[in-house]
Amino acid sequence: MFKLSSLNLNGIRSAATKGVEAWIVQNNPDCICVQEVKAQAPDVAGKFEALAGMKGHFHFAEKKGYSGVAVYSKHEPSEVVVGMGSEEFDAEGRYVECRFDTPSRKLSVISAYFPSGSSGPERQEAKFRFLDFMGPHLKSLGAAREFIVCSDVNIAHQQADLKNWKSNQKNSGFLPEERAWMTHMTTEGPLVDVYRRLHPATTDECYTWWSNRGQAYAKNVGWRLDYHLATAGLATGAQKAEIYKDTRFSDHAPLTIDYNWTL
Repeated sequence: MFKLSSLNLNGIRSAATKGVEAWIVQNNPDCICVQEVKAQAPDVAGKFEALAGMKGHFHFAEKKGYSGVAVYSKHEPSEVVVGMGSEEFDAEGRYVECRFDTPSRKLSVISAYFPSGSSGPERQEAKFRFLDFMGPHLKSLGAAREFIVCSDVNIAHQQADLKNWKSNQKNSGFLPEERAWMTHMTTEGPLVDVYRRLHPATTDECYTWWSNRGQAYAKNVGWRLDYHLATAGLATGAQKAEIYKDTRFSDHAPLTIDYNWTL
């Protein structure tokens, strides 16, 4: 089995004070993809290059305390790709790809952090530009190799993916254009929403993010924003998914999926 976790940390230094490393040890994944590291290389040096004995591979944002992604792995990748070739978004530290290639298989594990558009129209337009770039990038990648994107996508795809869908239809994260992108990528595109493959009908149990306002977590007024998006061959091997909610390391909950294959 290959156990893969994904978690938006909302700051690696903050999550570390809340016990995230102890949870990683207990969960014992083969890889964990993290988003919103909110640190630069000097902040990580001597502290977070490794977590729970796993080596980290990073893409830092140029702006301090902003964005940033990493893949921590028990297995040494054959290649690490930092950035996806977009000058605008590579400056924001949103994509790192660890390749685990063998003579018989080309496979990538990707940590990606999609922009949020909730702060205003300018960032929403940036989010649309990101989707316009990411879609063709993933399609091209899927023509050459198998991969899994572990990501805070910042999109709730279907009505079942958030509590208050009726009142959020004009809000970033549930806009028709964003949802259409997800539908296209998981029907005509190369991706499978692995959690939904395993749990096609869950509603309240599926949320991975809760606002810090209005006791959203206590009332479970949440959104499903965190995904494993995999090419079909890898998705077929998915056996079990778990969203860990017993301890809060972040405003997001970790999503772990066990796959019936190994590196």
